[in-house]
Amino acid sequence: MKKIALIVLASIVLSSCATHHGLTRNYNQHNTEVVLTQNNFKIVKLVKGEAEAKYIFGIGGLSKDGLIAEAKKQMLASADMEGASRTVINETVEIKKSGFPFVSKYKVIVSAQIVEFTK
Repeated sequence: MKKIALIVLASIVLSSCATHHGLTRNYNQHNTEVVLTQNNFKIVKLVKGEAEAKYIFGIGGLSKDGLIAEAKKQMLASADMEGASRTVINETVEIKKSGFPFVSKYKVIVSAQIVEFTK
C-alpha cells in the first residue's frame, strides 16, 4: 500500500500539465477588410513569430497580451512587406501553457500568410 501511494505521489509531482489553444480571432481593435474575389494576387509565403515567458509562483514574464504583441512583431519583421503591395491574411494565434508545480510557461506562436497583389 505504501508503494502504491509513493508511486501516485511521485507521478503527480513529476508530471506536467500542458494545454494548447489555437485562436483565429483578431486581437486588434481595428479591422481592414481584404476581399480576394479576383485572380489578382498570389500567396508569397507563410510567416510566424514566437514569444514565451516563464512564471514562478505566478510572478515573472510578460502578460498574455504582451506575448501576443511580441510574437506578432517578430512575425511582421520577417514578412518583408515594405515597398511591395502585400498584406497579411489568415492570421492565427496559438497559445501553449505548460507547467509543473509552482512553475508555468506560456508560449505564443502567431502565424499568417503573406499575399502580394499583382494588379
